[in-house]
Amino acid sequence: MRALTGIETDRLKEEKARGISIDLGFAHLDLPGPLRAGFVDVPGHERFVKNMLAGVTGIDIVLFVVSADESIKPQTREHFDICRLLGLKCGIIALTKADLVDADMLELVRMEVEEMVAGSFLESAPVHAVSAVTGAGLPELRAEIARLGKLSSGASKQAMGASTKGSDFPFRLPVDRAFAMRGFGAVVTGTVAAGRVRLEDELELYPDGHRVRVRGIQAHGAPAKSAGVGQRAAINLAGVEVGQLRRGQTLAPVGLFRATGEVGVRLEMLAGAPPLKARTPVHFHAGTAEVEAELRLLDAVAPYARLVLAEPLLLLPGDRFILRRFSPVETIGGGWIVDPYPPSLRRGPLVKRLQQLDSADRAGQIRLLVEEAPYGLLPAELLARGFTSAEAGTVPLIDPARVRALRQRLVEVVAAFHREQPLAPGILKEELRSRELAGAPAALLDSLLGDELVAEAEVVRLKSHRLHLKQDEDAALAKIENAFAVAGLVVPAADDVLAGCGVEAGRAKSLLSLLLRDGRLVRIGAGLIYHRDAVGQLKQVLAARRGQRFQVGEFKEWTGVSRKFAIPLLEFLDRERITRRDGDARLIP
Repeated sequence: MRALTGIETDRLKEEKARGISIDLGFAHLDLPGPLRAGFVDVPGHERFVKNMLAGVTGIDIVLFVVSADESIKPQTREHFDICRLLGLKCGIIALTKADLVDADMLELVRMEVEEMVAGSFLESAPVHAVSAVTGAGLPELRAEIARLGKLSSGASKQAMGASTKGSDFPFRLPVDRAFAMRGFGAVVTGTVAAGRVRLEDELELYPDGHRVRVRGIQAHGAPAKSAGVGQRAAINLAGVEVGQLRRGQTLAPVGLFRATGEVGVRLEMLAGAPPLKARTPVHFHAGTAEVEAELRLLDAVAPYARLVLAEPLLLLPGDRFILRRFSPVETIGGGWIVDPYPPSLRRGPLVKRLQQLDSADRAGQIRLLVEEAPYGLLPAELLARGFTSAEAGTVPLIDPARVRALRQRLVEVVAAFHREQPLAPGILKEELRSRELAGAPAALLDSLLGDELVAEAEVVRLKSHRLHLKQDEDAALAKIENAFAVAGLVVPAADDVLAGCGVEAGRAKSLLSLLLRDGRLVRIGAGLIYHRDAVGQLKQVLAARRGQRFQVGEFKEWTGVSRKFAIPLLEFLDRERITRRDGDARLIP
């Protein structure tokens, strides 16, 4: 890598002593024009495949290296299988140490490599023989990297199968290194998997939940104000200690995603992999994370399964993963996430659902998810599943058939309420929401009010509902109103008035509520109800004294009420801004 880019990627003392890569190394190469290629140098030794997996999942193009003096080794085949399982579509083959073999041996190695990659994404890949010692072939290799770099950054990127998650997707960066830098504090590095990060962004470390702020950014080793998809980034974080950071975490927007401990997946097993048994334990690799998992097969034929993870991870639909067995530790397959939050269904229905999600385009996936949601999906819920803001929209999405069913149910509930409580104006919104739409977004109820239902303040009623009083109710209503009207400001207890109105207590309370709702009566405080005419006359008394400062005693003289009534009346007038507290007195503004 040093001969190709000029950057030494072996940073560990043991790596330099042994002459092999043990952990991930990083380099970059400026290409003609505005392009810069970022390299993740992964270990080749079979003992360090898990480290290799932490670096390879974020790449667009593979530079597949085979040593000319050793040719294909077991780890070469495993690395090749991993690249195929990760869905890579583009690459270059480099035959290194070409100076150590003659032309015949070099050609033999080339033939062996071509045989291995036949029928794969590398079948037509350019092959370059190079030497780090003599420099032979390196200019041609750099030119090939530049050519593919231009293609992968242009319009043909999607056709090549490289990552297409751009700035429209929420930001995600799987952490592959974490360390402390003197004078700066905690730093994480990784390849930006989606979206863009900017200085001062507030982010979250999933799955741990640490909230952090971006203090600084380096992209490919240079200070930057932002870093986007495909770039190698080092991010200086505030709000977290380096001891709280580790490989396998993911940086993403605060509160947008939720980690999952169980996923629905599509499997792609390697030829020759041992038969899988029920609840097979495996090593699960996704992004930069590695956790133990239990593989639960759903069907003998369909390539779908559940994976139960030992630790929660941030995973989205389409994320690729690799499975390795426990003993011997070797790659057996991989696949991609179909549903990061699979519902609790029996095997048959779950397989059918995973098939539907897996085969649908993105619009079809949204339709299926919306159809399943009893109260629709908020835009934030679709963003959390990896859809773009344009795909998620700005309003909750709900299935039209579900809207019709919910609307009809609400009409039935409100109609029943009117039958049970004919004197009430309608059912309280909050009561209706808690009874019929528990767990639904608060705005859903308003969106369901249509031709037959109307809301007045905090009450929902049928549009056709009209109040019809019986003869005894009409008389009782007049009696209740009159009792408060003749009382003036020295009002009777409400319970006493209701007890003598001529109808039973339940209907009497409803009649009182009707008078309060119509504004004919005014509730001043607990147990104190006044007729609106009395309140109006009181306001006129005070209006004639505008600008005057007064005490409670003076108010009692003006109104002829005792302190029992004066204090609640004054507190009511304060709330209505007819009077205002001014020290130990009041002012009529």
